[in-house]
Amino acid sequence: MSLSKSLSAFGWRRPGAASAALLGLPAIWFAALYLAAIGALLITSFWTVDDLSGNLIPGFSLTNFQQLVSGQVYIRIALRTISIAAAVTITDVILAWPVAYAMIRLASPRLSAAMMAGVMVPLWSSYLARVYAWRVILSHNGLLNWTLIEIGLPRAHIGYSNWAMWIVFSYLWLPFMILPVAASVERIPPSLLEASADLGARGFTTFCRVMLPMAVPGMVAGAIFTFSLTLGDYVTPMLVGGRGSDFIGNVVYSNVGVTNNIPFAAAYAVLPLGVMAVFLLIARKLGAFDAL
Repeated sequence: MSLSKSLSAFGWRRPGAASAALLGLPAIWFAALYLAAIGALLITSFWTVDDLSGNLIPGFSLTNFQQLVSGQVYIRIALRTISIAAAVTITDVILAWPVAYAMIRLASPRLSAAMMAGVMVPLWSSYLARVYAWRVILSHNGLLNWTLIEIGLPRAHIGYSNWAMWIVFSYLWLPFMILPVAASVERIPPSLLEASADLGARGFTTFCRVMLPMAVPGMVAGAIFTFSLTLGDYVTPMLVGGRGSDFIGNVVYSNVGVTNNIPFAAAYAVLPLGVMAVFLLIARKLGAFDAL
């Protein structure tokens, strides 16, 4: 028997091994590149920069991390980034549930497909176009203030502030929360909801005790997207944030492109990685990944 026929027979008898062989090499390649990039980031964070020549000095030094810990401005920027990322995640969870539930449980097949398309369409447009659209809406003379003036209400001073970033981020990443939550809701057997109703549970009780626990994996998946994407963004704070609205990404960008202090930028970029690692560990500790 030829080698190709032997491999074909082996793959037919063991489909798991065939799938592993097919996906193994790309997965190993992807993991190697990712781990190499993370390793290079960690190594560079311990380097320093020569003040006179501006050249990088390889070695092991905690100077960059000491500067981060001792600098109040960097601590405030980190706290602002983490808090807004958490607020965006909570907001998207609250907004995603009604849409996901209506799309899966209430809408007809045709309307459900239309709602799914409506969720996906913003992802097909340019990220910058969506951010600039919100910039026009929230600016001092934008659509929001024009509408408020027309109905006799005072202006809302939201543009170029942390509130503006919260609104824009919540809009940008909402589809990444709706889709996993909708997938989790779709996997909940209707018989469980009927059994809960037969036992006398009201709708809110059924939601809290049946649907919400079973949809935790989907919410965690969406939270990973929304939290990490907000945590690493630096474009939106530049476009819709005002003075004092810098994120960690803005500091990293300025140190790479302006001051050319790459080791300090690498040290500050380690912080979001650590925050995401803690976030994933907490989610795992709470059992959020058990049903994935």
